[in-house]
Amino acid sequence: MDVVDAIRSRRSVRKYQDREVSKDVLLELIDAARLAPSGNNAQPWMFKIITSAKERKLLRKNKIFKQAFVYTAPAIILCCSDPYKYPGEKFDEQYDHPNKLRAIRDLAISSQNLVLRATELGLGTCYVGWMDKDKIKELFNLPLYFITPYVITVGYPAENPSEHKKKELKDILIK
Repeated sequence: MDVVDAIRSRRSVRKYQDREVSKDVLLELIDAARLAPSGNNAQPWMFKIITSAKERKLLRKNKIFKQAFVYTAPAIILCCSDPYKYPGEKFDEQYDHPNKLRAIRDLAISSQNLVLRATELGLGTCYVGWMDKDKIKELFNLPLYFITPYVITVGYPAENPSEHKKKELKDILIK
């Protein structure tokens, strides 16, 4: 599968087979994310791979996700970004952090590498942003200043979601 095929065939999968994704494969996904470009080569991303029943039970007990399918995914990858990784900037909580958008942008770029590699390997993924972002940081003892905009569920698909209609090229170009 080439990258264009991966882009065209990737879907948000919410039903997974009851089949473990190996640690080696999950690390391969993180490695793909690691290779992404970032502003100032800051590489602000950090990932936590959640696969154990104990951790999923902890997430469910704390009502981290509203969507029940997340708890059943064989792997949940918590995607974080550290806005302090950029050189020369200071943080002042009174104002919006000047690197917050950069940190989210760079995490999104790395995450796209991850999901495209997963697609190539025959895995399904789904970005999930509807979660208690502060509580999940607390549960896993992450720094409060980390940005945790979403998780990505990963597993072998038990469904084949249909393609959603996308806007035409002419509809997204600014004239």
